[in-house]
Amino acid sequence: MKKTKQTGAPTEDRDEVLADRMVELALDLRESGIYAVLPDALQKAQAELRKTIRKCLQQHREQALDEALERSFDEDAQAWNVLREHAEEMSGTVLLHRDGTELEINAFVVPFFVHTTGGLRSEQCFQDEQAFEQLRASFQEDGLESRKSNVVLVSYAYHLDEIERIGYCQLNAMVHEAHEAMTRKKTTSADALARSMHGWPPSSFAPEDSAMELRFLLGFALKTMDDPFYHVPQKEAAADRYFEARAERFRNWSQKIVPVLKRCLVTDGRDVQIDFLYQDLFHGGKEAAVRELDMLSLLSDVRQSMEENGIAPDAVRAIVGPTEADDGAVVRVGLYAGSNEVGSVDKVLHRAETVEAAMADISDALVGVGVGEVQLAKKFDTDGAPIGTRPYSRR
Repeated sequence: MKKTKQTGAPTEDRDEVLADRMVELALDLRESGIYAVLPDALQKAQAELRKTIRKCLQQHREQALDEALERSFDEDAQAWNVLREHAEEMSGTVLLHRDGTELEINAFVVPFFVHTTGGLRSEQCFQDEQAFEQLRASFQEDGLESRKSNVVLVSYAYHLDEIERIGYCQLNAMVHEAHEAMTRKKTTSADALARSMHGWPPSSFAPEDSAMELRFLLGFALKTMDDPFYHVPQKEAAADRYFEARAERFRNWSQKIVPVLKRCLVTDGRDVQIDFLYQDLFHGGKEAAVRELDMLSLLSDVRQSMEENGIAPDAVRAIVGPTEADDGAVVRVGLYAGSNEVGSVDKVLHRAETVEAAMADISDALVGVGVGEVQLAKKFDTDGAPIGTRPYSRR
């Protein structure tokens, strides 16, 4: 019998080789940020890392990227962060050249919380085409994107489950599909985009329930690299003014656009309240929304504990500190009335969160809801007692 010559290793082996290389390069670059000025040797390592990531994105090797991220996280948190930053930036932003002009297209999201009675109903969403066109056009008309850019908005309100299922390779394919749609006169297929809309999970809200739900607007912006609208000044004071002006435009837009978005979300006249989070690139916006959702859940648990014990917020002392847990890093909020503990709430940290930043965010939120006294602890011991407490000074 004639043997057939194998022309390549199995897919799993190729994924492993690519993952090995990405982990190795990320370890070499672990002390450098994505935008840092690097010496020549590290510039070569960074270029090779980006080349390998680009190969994974183009060949839809999600498994290789996932494996590299898992292994780099286990080996070195800084290396994981370098690899994650490059994968996020390259998957959601594509650089292009057309007729001698450098272009950039990126995916962005606008997360928002929707308050309704009975919850949103998918069959009602984005039925008003005129309202949707007003919503899309507002991104340029109200200064969220440049008037010289090209903006595509998806007529869909993504559930968090759907956003989290979009992997690096799928997002990159969606960005390329958006570019095709913006630049080709003929209608093009958008299979990756269609796959991103799995449908919302079944609602658990009864018709009379007060519901709060997280949703996302997803869009794509195509712009020239020399558009001054996107150029951040180099000097710190000027850069601060640039971002302050951008944030002010978003605040104005978020107030103005609420009636339009309401028309996109409900058709039966129910009252709708909308709270926007900030527009950001896909991965940054997703992470900010998850952190905000986690914080709202933690504050809800804190309020419930106080109500169950009949204690007003201003009579509570909260102690915030890290503790050990089987499922990773945890920050605990211990609630006390006098010397008596009346409850505690734990927050499991995401990989991108640090203990120090999470403690500061939680403490700010507790002060914001009227907790009488907030303290920080070096840690909670195995018996749940705080060690090394000190007063918290709000940032």
